[in-house]
Amino acid sequence: MARLHDKVALVTGSARGIGKACAEAFAREGARVVVTDVDEAAGRALADALGSAALWQPLDVREESHWQAAIGDALARFGRLDVLVNNAGITGFDPPTGPHDPEHVSLDAWRAVHATNLDGTLLGCKHAIRAMKPPAGRGGSIINLSSRSGLVGVSGAAAYASSKAAIRNLSKSVALYCAERGYGIRCNSLHPGAILTPMWDAMLGTGPEREANIREYAAEIPVGRMGTAEEVAALAVYLASDDSTYMTGAELVLDGGITAGAPAAVRAK
Repeated sequence: MARLHDKVALVTGSARGIGKACAEAFAREGARVVVTDVDEAAGRALADALGSAALWQPLDVREESHWQAAIGDALARFGRLDVLVNNAGITGFDPPTGPHDPEHVSLDAWRAVHATNLDGTLLGCKHAIRAMKPPAGRGGSIINLSSRSGLVGVSGAAAYASSKAAIRNLSKSVALYCAERGYGIRCNSLHPGAILTPMWDAMLGTGPEREANIREYAAEIPVGRMGTAEEVAALAVYLASDDSTYMTGAELVLDGGITAGAPAAVRAK
């Protein structure tokens, strides 16, 4: 039997990148998937490709009314919600909003990143809890996309790193809150690092420059390459499935060994 048989999942930012890979993996594993994004053309195309097991729903994660509509439509169509993947996020570099270091970042740029990344995740957790908790729901799994940048400082991307660090801690608070009330809702955070998705386009460039930049980044990764969206999606499938029912409040790092520390040669004496 497919690992997500009879489950209903909503994935934010699922028109491309990690969100798209999660939606596709969930559908392959038997889930019915609510595809959401602000990119209507790409989102609809994905939902059409996934077939009758998918529902397209426009969702700007910053807007609470959009969350109410999206989850309301999911409940009306499928009867419940079992899995939420809070994936939608921005770096602040595409489109460019100026510098993001702590000395020069503008307050507007700072707030824009936090509005999507952190506020959007909070709203998703809030409304998913209400849909998943008994007696109307049967519990479920909330998967919040943080980042390796939520575990370490990033001098030139202070807003992004700050928002992802906050998601890490919010996930633990949600996990404790739901466990204390016996809701049967788990909440965990995923921390990808150096995953080759469209989010990197602004930093990698195009043409020969892009390939050179990818090689340069890969040289700094212990396993020697950047990761794929499909590798992140595989971990999301685990967290969405009943294989992980004892895991809540955890943080799972998927970064090719970057956070483990810089390699250092040990000299024999």
